[in-house]
Amino acid sequence: MSSHGIPRLGTGLGWRPEIDTAVERLPGLDWVEVVAENVCADHLPPSLTALRGRGVTVVPHGVSLGLGDAAEPDPARLARLAAVAQALGSPLVSEHLAFVRAGGLEAGHLLPVPRTREALRVVAANVRIAQQELPVPLALENIAAHLAWPGDELTEAQFLAELVERTGVHLLVDVANLHTNRVNLGVDPAAELDRLPLDALAYVHVAGGVERNGVWHDTHTHPVTAPVLEVLAALCERTDPPGVLLERDGAYPPPAELSAELDAVRRVHRTARDHRKEPDRVRTGRVPDP
Repeated sequence: MSSHGIPRLGTGLGWRPEIDTAVERLPGLDWVEVVAENVCADHLPPSLTALRGRGVTVVPHGVSLGLGDAAEPDPARLARLAAVAQALGSPLVSEHLAFVRAGGLEAGHLLPVPRTREALRVVAANVRIAQQELPVPLALENIAAHLAWPGDELTEAQFLAELVERTGVHLLVDVANLHTNRVNLGVDPAAELDRLPLDALAYVHVAGGVERNGVWHDTHTHPVTAPVLEVLAALCERTDPPGVLLERDGAYPPPAELSAELDAVRRVHRTARDHRKEPDRVRTGRVPDP
């Protein structure tokens, strides 16, 4: 258990119905994450039941709650998310810092929230409503963006940091999204990591993507690239995340390739963790002041 009440999750993989049996057979898998909207609390997929029976933790990951919407969270959506968490015996749930609908229209995408003080007030109120209705802690994820709103008063990390301070919500940091925003918006991942309250970190997402015509597409259908692993290393050098999870949402490779990607994630996490534990005189080449 981490110092802020989030369990040590380990290394995990996004569970998807298309690769359910492959996920079941992967060696050394500590936990899985399931898209909350894709399962029913009263009719869980047999694969998830089997994984839970082996002691594998399952975390629901919501994509449609819309905590960044101007309207309050829909009670029915909240109740469904709560029911899924209870049915899976999950230690936490996660969602996105994003808005997804307005005026009765669905965006069909996770859109960035205007990062203003007024928007922060609205999002904080929505997060508190969700926290009251959910049976377990909530973690919020930074998103991949292709645009930034004019008039932003805060960076995404600053917005999240103030949201954590106001609500006590946990963080899900997606390092692939940080890389996406570096390519598309010129955001410095290291600076964002330094602004985030990493003591509130619940877990980390890692995913693949591809660059086309100078735009990074967070596809989740390509292998994880070296720049994304470098952002993961930078995060792990700052803190030891309770969990790291590989996302894949299509063009699924053979199980051996999934295992190799998981091993690469483990190596980065382990190397950075070991580096952080080294005495200062070894890491810097200097003898610490007495």
